[in-house]
Amino acid sequence: MKLTGTIFLSILAFILVIYYLVCGIYLNNLGYYNHESLFYIEKSKIVFEGLGNRLKVMGLTSPILPFYATFLFNIFSTTLAPVLASAVGTAALFYIIATTVAKRLNDDGYIWLLLILFLFHPGIIYTAASGKSIYLVLIFFFLFFLNLFKFYRSNTTFHVSIASLCLVILIFCDYKFIWLTLFFIPLVLSITINSLNLGEQESIFRLFISFNSPSLRRKLINKTFALYIILFSLPLAAVLCYKLLNLTHANDLNYFAESPYATWNVLIDKLSFDQLTTNTNYKIPETSILLSARVVLFCPMILIAMYLFRESTYQVLTILIPFAFIEFLHIKYDKVFLAYQYYMIFLILAYLCVIFKAHTIKNHKSFKILLLLTVLVQLYFGWYYLRTSSIAEEQNFANAFFNRQQDKTQADNVDVANYLNSLPTESHVLLDDAIAYGIVAFTHDIKPVIIPYESNFLSALESPDKYVDYIVVATAKNIVSGYTQLNEKYIFSVKRTIPNVNFRKVFETDDWIVYRVITNRSGNTL
Repeated sequence: MKLTGTIFLSILAFILVIYYLVCGIYLNNLGYYNHESLFYIEKSKIVFEGLGNRLKVMGLTSPILPFYATFLFNIFSTTLAPVLASAVGTAALFYIIATTVAKRLNDDGYIWLLLILFLFHPGIIYTAASGKSIYLVLIFFFLFFLNLFKFYRSNTTFHVSIASLCLVILIFCDYKFIWLTLFFIPLVLSITINSLNLGEQESIFRLFISFNSPSLRRKLINKTFALYIILFSLPLAAVLCYKLLNLTHANDLNYFAESPYATWNVLIDKLSFDQLTTNTNYKIPETSILLSARVVLFCPMILIAMYLFRESTYQVLTILIPFAFIEFLHIKYDKVFLAYQYYMIFLILAYLCVIFKAHTIKNHKSFKILLLLTVLVQLYFGWYYLRTSSIAEEQNFANAFFNRQQDKTQADNVDVANYLNSLPTESHVLLDDAIAYGIVAFTHDIKPVIIPYESNFLSALESPDKYVDYIVVATAKNIVSGYTQLNEKYIFSVKRTIPNVNFRKVFETDDWIVYRVITNRSGNTL
């Protein structure tokens, strides 16, 4: 049986699922969790187990598609649902790329190279075992560029329509990809010029000829406008509709992108920058020019891809668009470091380009040896970039996976959650999940927990003695204590405004304190 056969590829994908699950469960046993997966776990608990109006949580949690992707796996395990989703999703990415190789090349050598990447590349393992939504970004990034390259070859607008749909899904997997559309605006004109049946090959001369001929000028304008409509109208309409949904239910067009109750990365990005600027070993964010050089070092196969497309200027420009995209992200989001997933898109794009152009190579054996050496270089730098990342979550993953170190980042959240789990079932707890979603994620039953999505949260905040028995507040040592009302200042404020209410400390960690609410009626009873 050939390796490029559908059944064999399905078996390989299934084996990869098992492999990734073993890695993910192993990491969970070492205590590794990340903010994104914990955020999805907490919101899933609200949707399936919570009380009150959960529609806002279901519709406005962002990124929305990765959140929904975890739903299917909640029937197996709520805590492991993100890991299950990322393991299956990464194996699905392998299957999609492998079937594309089988259709275009029908050569087992390229499947083996792909399999080496998916088995050993640290970035792929991070994608599959971390529980993050990188797998969805890579899938639809691959499909978006795949359909663009198909359009370049066939000149059929059907592929542009599919690419537009993939771009919509990509944006709803990571909203930052909305900025990718900026760099396609000038490229569409180049694509249209090259699609005209003209004898001249150079784009500048083709443009000159088109503008000097009324019929060609009209054709150029109509075709360019049509491509703009097909490629950009669906993404822009989808984003507009989603913003209106946010305005309707949250009175804020950008609630999904700016509220810590809607997305996990708002607070984490601010926190990451605050930590870096106060650190004595402060690292200067990546320099713009050197950022692209770092990408080339991370994925030298992208240089091979450019060489393969050297005869098509607009196709080389297409490959360069992700470079412009990450440079733009660096400028716009200058207070955060570039996440590992934005390096990973070049790995996927480079292999896609190899798939499209490998048939033009005369000496396939030498070419595959070159690709193998490139893959080995990429394995090393993939490991190096993960180990030396400026982002704490990526360092934690590397330490847990490669060094088998116990990750104690979430230890305080687990301890507080275990204490809440030990309380009587009729006890009610006040908690702010803008910063404490990790605690809720590890809590067995969230029904007694009053959090901001519930209508009585504000009332409980003003009069805790009437609504709750316990309050979880952030300590002064907690690095996120400044982002919530439920900190130690809140306790002093309530004591001043409600004289007959007192608080007794019943459980404490470095980051959290659990207080028992005591009133004159309850006296000093615990």
